[in-house]
Amino acid sequence: MAARAVALAVGPALGPAAQLPQRLQGSMLMSRPLRFYSTNRNSPDVTLAQALLQGQAPDRGLYLPRTYPLITPDELRRWRLRSYPEVAFAVLRKFTVGVIDEARLRELCTDAYDFEVPLEKVTEHIHVLRLDRGPTASFKDFAARMMARWMGVLASRQTADGEPPGELIVLTATSGDTGSAVAHAFRGVGGVRVVVLFPPAEVSDRQRRQMTTLGGNVTTVAIDGKFDDCQALVKQAFADSALRGLRLTSANSINIGRLLPQCVYYVYAYVHLPETANGAAITVSVPSGNFGNMMGAMLARRMGLPIERVVVATNANDEFPNFLRTGQYQKIVPSRVCISNAMNVGHPSNLARLVDIYGGWMDETGHLREPPNLSAMRQELYAVSIDDERTRATIKTVYEQHQVILEPHGAVGWAGLEEYLDRHPAAADRPAVTIETAHPAKFPEEIQATIGITPKTPRSLAGLETKQEHYERLPAQYEQFRAWLLEQFGQ
Repeated sequence: MAARAVALAVGPALGPAAQLPQRLQGSMLMSRPLRFYSTNRNSPDVTLAQALLQGQAPDRGLYLPRTYPLITPDELRRWRLRSYPEVAFAVLRKFTVGVIDEARLRELCTDAYDFEVPLEKVTEHIHVLRLDRGPTASFKDFAARMMARWMGVLASRQTADGEPPGELIVLTATSGDTGSAVAHAFRGVGGVRVVVLFPPAEVSDRQRRQMTTLGGNVTTVAIDGKFDDCQALVKQAFADSALRGLRLTSANSINIGRLLPQCVYYVYAYVHLPETANGAAITVSVPSGNFGNMMGAMLARRMGLPIERVVVATNANDEFPNFLRTGQYQKIVPSRVCISNAMNVGHPSNLARLVDIYGGWMDETGHLREPPNLSAMRQELYAVSIDDERTRATIKTVYEQHQVILEPHGAVGWAGLEEYLDRHPAAADRPAVTIETAHPAKFPEEIQATIGITPKTPRSLAGLETKQEHYERLPAQYEQFRAWLLEQFGQ
């Protein structure tokens, strides 16, 4: 109970104008390391380094900051039009104080973000933030590359300090883009092995090849099941006492190290919008599956970024839109298969974090033990489900009207924003940002069938078809997964 009470005291679920006490406390926190608590409220608070390396809390909860460092209006003015690495450094230094030296962090930001981040104006007020120019052409690159660098620093530091021997084993589950982004980000990082679980029937050919052709310290495992099965195996492994001899951590968005870098691109978009020079609030539409991307927006909002409303746009897996409407939560088992495959999630892991932010408690099984403040959630979030028919229609319409090519996930975000603006016309004159999460070339068959164009293949995706694939295959049974881990990594 204490964890929730403190979190609410320093970060109420209110608009930016109501955050002055939080601002004052946030500015005081810059001199000492932040602490992180578990959403299940039965684990001790930890440092950022501990949260990164543990991945999931011992009580199976997810870590959140005990207090939130604040972004001030003056900082937003000073950050206007700065490069992405500069904005990333300015934001992330607020979380890494006492954990990573500022000079080192600046180097990591420059190294991780060596690609363009276009903010494309499409209509008078609607912009598309293209997060598809990284090495795997996915928004997951932004979090995975910084997280890998943080973990590399921490892993080498532990080895130097004589901490427990053995490699750090990063377990991650993917419904599409996470696996390739994590695999590429950690490839070649010393002292780290990566294991990626994926549902072979639900990832595209290019998504699969991006992670199964790497080798080295990257091992991929096809699980005969769905993404939720992969995620469940990862979570069980973290809580399994039989695996305590392994140094396990996660690179999924259950790890707070994935969320913190994701709040940066919302700040970056804000300071590059002409309309925000006077401090105007914005609307953000986020295609949402496991809710890590959306939680990045929520963290930015908690830090003081003027986001008036977050549109949570899901595909046909509509468990959250239904929950926000009815107050009753029902997981979708099995999850529904949609063309926006990275969002085929029947129970978002990060929903526990969102519920916590609004004063509730959802455990790791999806059981709502204490309800959140639904009134505040409905005021600050707008949830909408977009099916495949509407996704395809959106790709077609946006291309015909604006000559902009959206891939399926970005189309879900655009359609969600359209519905929100239709139902809230007063917001139509407010600057809005919708997120494009992957390059259209990752879905060439779908784009070709919908608008008759084959997207140009970026350099990051070229040549995959000729590379040799290597991956293991396991059933969605935890006992066999545990035995495989011990065989591969046990001493």
